[in-house]
Amino acid sequence: MFAVGFLGCVSLAALGADVFSPHDYTTQFRRHADEPPSQTFPLGTDELGRDRLSRLLHGMRVSLLCAPAAALLATAIGAGFGVLAGYFGGWVDEAATSLTDLFLSLPWLFVLLSLRAMLPLNVSPYISIAAVFGLIALVGWASGARVVRASVIRMRSAGAMLHAMAYGCTGWRLLSVHVAADLKPVLSAQFWIFVPVCLLAEANLGMLGLGIAEPMPSWGNLLAELQNYQRILEMPWILTPGILLVLVVASLHFVVSGNKTWE
Repeated sequence: MFAVGFLGCVSLAALGADVFSPHDYTTQFRRHADEPPSQTFPLGTDELGRDRLSRLLHGMRVSLLCAPAAALLATAIGAGFGVLAGYFGGWVDEAATSLTDLFLSLPWLFVLLSLRAMLPLNVSPYISIAAVFGLIALVGWASGARVVRASVIRMRSAGAMLHAMAYGCTGWRLLSVHVAADLKPVLSAQFWIFVPVCLLAEANLGMLGLGIAEPMPSWGNLLAELQNYQRILEMPWILTPGILLVLVVASLHFVVSGNKTWE
């Protein structure tokens, strides 16, 4: 319940970033660069004089909206390959399984870094958002496809499916009604598992300068400041984005797994 409440508060703050932000996230207060937290700037300012709290709220909104979108796309791609492989079998299964195994054998983080590095970096923030989260989805669908394929193979020989085929159900109706209904729990679990993966992948890209383009904030480019360890000792408040990211990922884990630790 604590995890659900925390995620609700973070989502509300992110969605209402325009309301809760004390300043515009692009405004540069040059006379107040690298200031500590104060009443005017609750989390201080960065080296360009931009309000850290405003950038954090808008960065959370970008990440928390786009990560589920990328997870949904990856789940849909994985479901498509898994259903094709498990339902039709034969050469379709061999081709889809070979492609899935190829993606699973690749070090997906390095592939993601290489693909993003080959794309132009001097693009608009919205194009960079689509590029980053689109690549994350295109690289990370394979694990879900294996799970869906195994589930469909099991369903294909189940008694309910054989009963439906005996009554004359066509292949499309079997897929859209019977198989889709049984796959809902599997796809739901795959989606919620992949959401924190997307958050962490974007954070890694942003820390390496391959994430969302400035001046649009995101969790990744907010964490890029942590590469300078001396700044952490001098300005510990810059750890706030990292702490929030850890808490959000942990809360998602508790919500998905139904952990009973608090009971």
